[in-house]
Amino acid sequence: MGYELKTKENDYRVIDFINTVENQKKHEDVLKLLDIFTETTGYPAKMWGPGIIGFGSYHYKYASGHEGDAPLVGFSPRKARISLYFATGDSKHAELLEQFGKHSAGKACVYINQLSDIDQQILKKLIIQSIKFLKETYPGE
Repeated sequence: MGYELKTKENDYRVIDFINTVENQKKHEDVLKLLDIFTETTGYPAKMWGPGIIGFGSYHYKYASGHEGDAPLVGFSPRKARISLYFATGDSKHAELLEQFGKHSAGKACVYINQLSDIDQQILKKLIIQSIKFLKETYPGE
């Protein structure tokens, strides 16, 4: 049996998911992020797995033969912080993060505590850059 990707696009309603965010400030930030990502990407928000709001999608295939689909960009209101998902492996990404504001970064995620900690114009640039990078890296969609 092959590897089964857990994070797949599904038909859960994004707004229903957002309404499960109990912290009022985080709920407001998530609604603003929904607007920013929707406006900047031009893609409708879709749920990916139980907790990621993704925009657009691309098909990847690694040298190992592993392949699948993933959102071009997205975010998730986790308990502790908000996770932002951008393309990995893009050198321009690191340059933009230097101007982003208060955040921490993992391999595939950028974590923020609240929207007021970051520069929203840089957020838009990160979204645009990630989509451009992924479309160049994985053409054919």
